[in-house]
Amino acid sequence: MTRRIAIVTGSRAEYGLLRPVITGVQAAADLDLQLIVTGMHLSPEFGSTWREIEEDRVPIAARVEMLLGSDSAVGVTKSTGLGMIGFADAFETLKPDLVVVLGDRFEILAAATAAMLAAIPIAHLHGGETTEGAFDEAIRHAVTKMAQLHFVAACPYRDRVIQLGEAPERVFEVGGLGVDAIGRVERLSRDQLESDLGIDLSRRSLLVTFHPVTLDPDSATAQFTTLLKALDACEPDGTLIFTMPNADTGGRELMQIVKAYVADRPRAHAFTSLGQRRYFSLLAQVDAVIGNSSSGLLEAPSFHIGTLDIGDRQAGRLKADSVISCAPDLEAIVAGLRRLRDPEFQARLPTVVNPYGSGGAGVAIVEVLRSVELNGLVKKHFHDLPVNKVMA
Repeated sequence: MTRRIAIVTGSRAEYGLLRPVITGVQAAADLDLQLIVTGMHLSPEFGSTWREIEEDRVPIAARVEMLLGSDSAVGVTKSTGLGMIGFADAFETLKPDLVVVLGDRFEILAAATAAMLAAIPIAHLHGGETTEGAFDEAIRHAVTKMAQLHFVAACPYRDRVIQLGEAPERVFEVGGLGVDAIGRVERLSRDQLESDLGIDLSRRSLLVTFHPVTLDPDSATAQFTTLLKALDACEPDGTLIFTMPNADTGGRELMQIVKAYVADRPRAHAFTSLGQRRYFSLLAQVDAVIGNSSSGLLEAPSFHIGTLDIGDRQAGRLKADSVISCAPDLEAIVAGLRRLRDPEFQARLPTVVNPYGSGGAGVAIVEVLRSVELNGLVKKHFHDLPVNKVMA
């Protein structure tokens, strides 16, 4: 019997990570893909990236509208509520046998809650990670407790999911999906990128992404303004390529700051949505990644370029030797930018090993989705750790 696999995607970055799984489910004769599109994908403000999904010839089974015009705490809370209503309707119509969700955004919380209440088994991807500066941390662990199957990116994350009470036989270490996607995407050449994006990559180039710090929203604007001051001081002549922040609390204010900054500087460029092919192509061309995006930790090390990770949004995640972490103040950011140029640091980059593996996650995940026994999967027991391990 064909299994109906509902995969939820709410953002351009998440869809790119999910592509190996989506492709694998599409190719499996015993699986039926039900792609549910929500969140930023459906918003013109964030590029209406559902069109990119259609261009990939991936059928959209359902669309769940949930983004409001406000990114305040109240607005995000209401969006989550609307999402739960929409996902309840979508699951009732599609009747999936299993729901696949990735990560830790509020769209995913809405989907997982609706699936849990409908007694539909959940497979959670990239659980067990920590991001101490964002409320994504709490969402990620909450979704872990709602899910029955867990696909993690590294051994410490598997240990953490088990520490949360999940049965070891249901936790699969498959590696990072971002690393998996890198090997599958055909990249554009430098000339193609420059022509397509209207940018100059012959000079030193930096890819900059700064998302809101959701557990300290009042500081995000100040931190980002400080970063821009540091870039003006240390990188006055290089090409700066900004990708816009997510639809998190305070994200729209950061978007306005980016637009104003770029308008005054011909060397700076901003893009709402690059798409995975152009994004990976840029990672292969730029000199470094700057900001607080998870991509600087998960994917950038595979391109053997440096990452300056600012603040505590990604605090707690595994970091390759190519990642420099710094406080979000001017002195620390300037020091970090200078270290990126340091010859000794640059000499280490070619041998950097990405802690999130070397690929293959998509194939491993699809194989489990095909073979796992679904009967009785919803019910689970809390897996207690041995007392001596807990005390340690």
